[in-house]
Amino acid sequence: MENLSALHAVLVVEMCFSILIESCNHISLKGSSASSSPFPSNFLFGTASSSYQFEGAFLTDGKGLNNWDVFTHKPGHISDGTNGDIAVDQYHLYLEDLDLMSYIGVDSYRFSIAWARVLPKGRFGKVNRAGIDHYNKFIDALLSRGIQPFVTLSHYDIPQELEDRYGAWLSPKVQEDFKYYANTCFKLFGDRVKYWVTFNEPNVVVIRGYRSGIYPPSRCSSPFGNCTSGNSEKEPFIAAHNIILSHAAAVNIYRTQYQKKQGGSIGMIMNAVWYEPISNSLEDKLAAERAQSFYLNWFLDPIVHGKYPAEMREILGADLPIFSESDVEMLRKNRLDFIGINHYTSFYIKDCIFSECEPGPGASRTEGFALRTAEKDGVFLGEPTSVDWLYVYPQGMDKIVTYVKDRYNNTPIFITENGFGETEISNSTNEELLNDAKRVEYMRSYLHALAEAMRYALNCPRQMGRLAFSA
Repeated sequence: MENLSALHAVLVVEMCFSILIESCNHISLKGSSASSSPFPSNFLFGTASSSYQFEGAFLTDGKGLNNWDVFTHKPGHISDGTNGDIAVDQYHLYLEDLDLMSYIGVDSYRFSIAWARVLPKGRFGKVNRAGIDHYNKFIDALLSRGIQPFVTLSHYDIPQELEDRYGAWLSPKVQEDFKYYANTCFKLFGDRVKYWVTFNEPNVVVIRGYRSGIYPPSRCSSPFGNCTSGNSEKEPFIAAHNIILSHAAAVNIYRTQYQKKQGGSIGMIMNAVWYEPISNSLEDKLAAERAQSFYLNWFLDPIVHGKYPAEMREILGADLPIFSESDVEMLRKNRLDFIGINHYTSFYIKDCIFSECEPGPGASRTEGFALRTAEKDGVFLGEPTSVDWLYVYPQGMDKIVTYVKDRYNNTPIFITENGFGETEISNSTNEELLNDAKRVEYMRSYLHALAEAMRYALNCPRQMGRLAFSA
């Protein structure tokens, strides 16, 4: 999820998910007949979470501090001063949660392993046996209920030890640590886990951690943010480079040592926004493509095609890190089994190279000279919500799925997050909370758009499915 909104307010969203589909036979959903469902057989409906937002138990049973533990404990970082020390306490209450999942009939659960719970000090300390035991019991409990585990290795978190030792994602040393961590998880859990994600939304991690500084490690420079240290025009690209190579190193370990025996698949999840040109001009259309290159394609192009997008290379020049010949070979040999898409919202894009732009999100050289706005002639692209970045534009789902399918050679696509958010309303009654008409309409319209993408653009895709997430 793009915002850790549980730290600011209660935010309930919906997430999507997918598994391999071998045929186009229709599935019978609860309350519907097989003939009435637009979704193919083996389509999964499930739930999802991230460790920091859900587990709590932040120093229980030998867990080490992670970057979010430290960040949220510093005054001023979280508007209301809350943190994830307890969260929803899933570490202790997971059996109740899994029983609820089983009761509502979900098929899969996407969760993340807390890196610092398994390796409190990264490769510089011992494996935490209590953490391993917890995840073994967790995975076994899922499987005993007929729920498939879908495991993310890093959902925004990293042991604080690695930040303190060498600056985490700003150092190439992190590649060795991530490889060691991934190997530990594959070895200990991979006999039962068939779906692995290396990183959740690395584009959000580097933009908010190293450009705006509103996420840990809170590094930035003016005019992008107000931090005590950092360089917003260079550090996001260094961090991204190390994440991409860490991903490749983990995939290589899985491919060469585990995949054949364990029979699973591995991929990466990206935050994916649909960018609509604000006009039909060529300049605005090119700007919309630049916006994708500086946000989504920034990571996926190197992983799938072995190089950064042409727009980034042209605009950033020497500020963009270079892949060595051995890096390119590593990327070539270790491509994705699937791409995960977290899609919530869409924006208009206005060109800022050939047109004059006011300062704003996306307008800088570092962001591709593509101004992002939700309004055109005073009218919003989609219905606004109480979450300031979320606009209801279901067409964006159809368009982003088709875009990723076309650009990345029909790599199987997992819709791993999508949903409607609301901030908490004090003193709400249960009846008011259950009268959730806007969320129902949001999910109906986005599922319809997804079904249209599957029907017309993907021609019976190999993968699709849906999960619900609440934080």
